[in-house]
Amino acid sequence: MTEPSSSPIVHGFPHLEQVRAAMTALYRRLSYDTVSRFPASVRPEAVAFPADEDLHLGAQRVARAIVQHFRLPEARMVVSFRDMVHAGNVELAAGPEYFVELHGRFRDDRRDVGAVLAHEVMHVYLHRLGLEFPGVRENEILTDTATTYLGAGWLLLDSYREEPALLGERLTTAASKLGYLTPEEFGYVLAKRAQAFGDDVEPWLTSPRAREAYRAGLRVAEDDLRHPPMVGCGWAGRRRYSHDRRRGLAYPAAGYAFEGGDPQRVSFPCPMCHQRIRVPVRGRVKARCGLCRTVLECDT
Repeated sequence: MTEPSSSPIVHGFPHLEQVRAAMTALYRRLSYDTVSRFPASVRPEAVAFPADEDLHLGAQRVARAIVQHFRLPEARMVVSFRDMVHAGNVELAAGPEYFVELHGRFRDDRRDVGAVLAHEVMHVYLHRLGLEFPGVRENEILTDTATTYLGAGWLLLDSYREEPALLGERLTTAASKLGYLTPEEFGYVLAKRAQAFGDDVEPWLTSPRAREAYRAGLRVAEDDLRHPPMVGCGWAGRRRYSHDRRRGLAYPAAGYAFEGGDPQRVSFPCPMCHQRIRVPVRGRVKARCGLCRTVLECDT
């Protein structure tokens, strides 16, 4: 179920902890080897839907491209259009045939058909995995995060745009987007994906507003790499960390916590997949995340 683009647009990072939990859950359920099978994002030409292409044949073609990207064996999407509250909806049956409904407005404005289908096909993917979060909104955040991290969610971010609109007789500007994550949160997940795979999709973003949101998310993703005990945390972070280490204090804002014993240990979230890592406190070490296999330079 894709959130309607008419919903009020929220900005910032209100769902950041849920997004990080979704990334951890994705690695745990799929494994590093499976996640690594998605190094390249779905390409723009694969989901382009020109106005002169037959509506239903074109929608089926785009759906097949998304299914092939997510490597869903024997999954057939039957796409139809009707007026409804949400931008898209999928019937999660046993398969292999799934019925996807798109809002009627996409008959004429086809730019975001690929974005809606990416979200709905990911519902099928997660359904087959048996991976879900409790609560409707939490599960939708998981779906958006998985769609983005596995290479198709840049389409959802690119749906965020501002365009001229008539308000009565007055010309104004209206903003619209798709998805349950904020634009900046989509940018954050895309930046995490770029860090993991070197897959930078910013050149594919056609919307200036989407590019701004991507860069805002990138700043937060880069800041994750500067939290102590990472060596790049900077002087202020190192000073705070040393103070807390001597007293055995936790610092929730950075995510680290100390454990007593001999030797003393520190735990902290992996800046890539957010699984907690636990290492002895003994100066400069290389910490390897057992979940996403990232090697981190730390000064514990």
